[in-house]
Amino acid sequence: MNMPPVTKNLLIINILMFAASFVLLRYGIDLNGMFGLHYFMASDFQLYQFFTYLFMHGNLEHLFFNMFALWMFGRIVEQVMGQRRFLTYYLVCGIGAGLLQELVQYVHYLTLMPDLPKVSPEQLADALNMWNTVGASGAIYGILLAFGMTFPEERLFIIPFPFPIKAKYFVVGYAVIELMSAMLRSNDNVAHMAHLGGMLFGLLLLLHWRHPGGLQRKVQDWWDKLRRSKRPTFHYQRNSKFSDEMDYNARQQAYQAEIDRILDKVKRRGYGSLTEEEKRKLFDASGR
Repeated sequence: MNMPPVTKNLLIINILMFAASFVLLRYGIDLNGMFGLHYFMASDFQLYQFFTYLFMHGNLEHLFFNMFALWMFGRIVEQVMGQRRFLTYYLVCGIGAGLLQELVQYVHYLTLMPDLPKVSPEQLADALNMWNTVGASGAIYGILLAFGMTFPEERLFIIPFPFPIKAKYFVVGYAVIELMSAMLRSNDNVAHMAHLGGMLFGLLLLLHWRHPGGLQRKVQDWWDKLRRSKRPTFHYQRNSKFSDEMDYNARQQAYQAEIDRILDKVKRRGYGSLTEEEKRKLFDASGR
């Protein structure tokens, strides 16, 4: 299977940035310090870091696992979404992960406020600048979510499990692990909430794409129901209810037959054999 262009370029950029950071550090130039995402109250914070931190990694292991997941799942998700939408999705998940990480750090900062008068301004400034986040993990977790929602029944072999796991359970399991790790492991130097932030922003974007205006309508419907909660409401049953149900069932059967045909084509010829219209139908079907 050919590597789609966005996934390929993301792999290249991440690897080149890691190599550059490794080499330049020997000359006293810390790229992670420059391009990593600092806490917004720190003196080293810059707005562009919400973007650049996605291409920086702390060590070779960090880089390898992120890039392996990008190669394994990103190329498939890109073929389904298309190049522009996939790149948008990747960046939104990554930037969203950074925003949630900043919020978590702010909450942590508030918990430290009673002890702040005990340290000097210089010590506080140094401590805040040490809160630095690097890595594409938030965007990668967003890709895992998109894969699980698009191919929920796909079976994956995950080490060390000797049996296949459906993609939907794999994604849910990862989310639960990250949530538990965020609550129980406070000093492992892993931005667990950023990972969940990537999933959260990815979910919101997928819902927006599949149901344009749906989130806004749900909020408006909730608000309207709240305003009418004290007013009497009357419901009228349509006379053609049985006929409507028959039409609905017929449409659902035809729709499911079309999706089954597309999935069968994927199994026989691969994702690259799908037309743009078939990819769109498959992508929309995963959100139902």
